[in-house]
Amino acid sequence: MGVASLERGSVTPTDLTITPRDRRFGREDRTPRWWHGGNPYRSALYNCLSATFPKGEAFFVESVRQFREAADERLAGEIRAFTTQEVIHSREHLAFNDRAADAGYDLAPLENRVEERLALTRSKPPIVSLAATMALEHFTAILAHELLKEPRHLAGADKESADLWRWHAVEEIEHKGVAYDTWLAATRDMPRAKRWKIKALVMLYVTRNFVVDRTAGALELLRQDGITGVRAWAPLLWEMWGSPGVFRKIFGAWVSFFLPRFHPWNEDDRALIAGWDSEYDYRQEPPARRVRAAG
Repeated sequence: MGVASLERGSVTPTDLTITPRDRRFGREDRTPRWWHGGNPYRSALYNCLSATFPKGEAFFVESVRQFREAADERLAGEIRAFTTQEVIHSREHLAFNDRAADAGYDLAPLENRVEERLALTRSKPPIVSLAATMALEHFTAILAHELLKEPRHLAGADKESADLWRWHAVEEIEHKGVAYDTWLAATRDMPRAKRWKIKALVMLYVTRNFVVDRTAGALELLRQDGITGVRAWAPLLWEMWGSPGVFRKIFGAWVSFFLPRFHPWNEDDRALIAGWDSEYDYRQEPPARRVRAAG
């Protein structure tokens, strides 16, 4: 259970551990071009998501670490474990992206778009980068929850690729509160209404860019497959918003970000990752109990 603040309620569970799991995927065999069950639309959607991760996760680490002086002992430990997890994620998605390139895809247009977005964010004060990271980490956490909750999202996929996505999802859930708690620590002296306004506006901006860019990225990969026009966008949008509809299914969790007393750990979904810790030697153990306010 989380610790309750007298002022705002839920916080990160005090018995949480963040466990970097140094895994490698897909190094032995060539990954099929349409690795997701022979489905070009699903393959394109996940490929375009993966194209964002190496640059994006490096940005997350950079943004959080800029405010580590605001962290207490426990949060500092979580930031270190978060950093290790994200570095390993970047490595594995670089390898996954290389396999997509070996299969014939040019990911450069997608990666360039990510870099443009990040450069614009970096041009603003560091607190903006932290706010963007907090919002995007909520996105990754609710996507991770849906992938693990609903097995059909990865049903029929190449085993090594599916294992990569499940492993990544496990760790995204585990560290889902780190950027948010860093934001709370960095803005502890900010009026609550101002803090909510900033995080809400940033989330709306991030959401618009995320949906537009991921859709455009998937359509670009389909174009490289020779699939264009209505043959491209109609099935792709159905995959995203219809069935299995991963974006549709995270809508409620996305809305929760705007509610009073929001915190990522208002929903303790560690049951979805049960059993993953026993195989690994290293974990970030929680030190002394502390209270962190949600906002």
